[in-house]
Amino acid sequence: MLSGSLFRQWAGRLLCLAGFSLVATVQANTLLVMGDSLSAGYGMPPEATWVTLMEQQLTEGDSDYTVINASISGETSRGGLERMPALLSDYKPNVVILELGANDGLRGFQIDHITRNLSEMIELSQQSGATVILLGIRLPPNFGSRYTEPFFEQYATLADQHDVLYLPFMLEGVAQYRDLMQDDGLHPTSDAQPIILDNVWPLVQEALSQTSS
Repeated sequence: MLSGSLFRQWAGRLLCLAGFSLVATVQANTLLVMGDSLSAGYGMPPEATWVTLMEQQLTEGDSDYTVINASISGETSRGGLERMPALLSDYKPNVVILELGANDGLRGFQIDHITRNLSEMIELSQQSGATVILLGIRLPPNFGSRYTEPFFEQYATLADQHDVLYLPFMLEGVAQYRDLMQDDGLHPTSDAQPIILDNVWPLVQEALSQTSS
């Protein structure tokens, strides 16, 4: 049995440790990437992806952000929406990068359904207090302009409606060069990843400045 004095000292130390742990948890900064194979790094080692390169760049810049890459190859906007509440609850991100919709488009899903799913994910993220970065994507032209143009334009509409940071085409400077795309013509190579990061990075910097202000 501990004496009253020793017990109080022991309990006080536990409270201090618990308080430190709580402060550390509250102060932790997290950036959540919710995407598909373009962010999961299909066809390449994890260390080569633009998300990993972004994490390295944040570390080199003495940022205290932890990057959580919740991207899954083949993910749809519906699948992302179903996973989003738990991810927001578990990680409490300060910044959410949303990169979804390409698989929906490749499967010819109705655009209004895609838009609604993306909109709900943005709203959930903003309600949790996160700054949102929306990454747009273009579909291959063989899908026909009657589908591909409204698909592409939905991202600008969403960005305007929800007032989020927005990159129109994350594969700008990549998709038009065959040597930067894998043989399937859909996924960028390892060599393309620094270019993708260059496209995304200015928005990341802006998001970080917003969350720190």
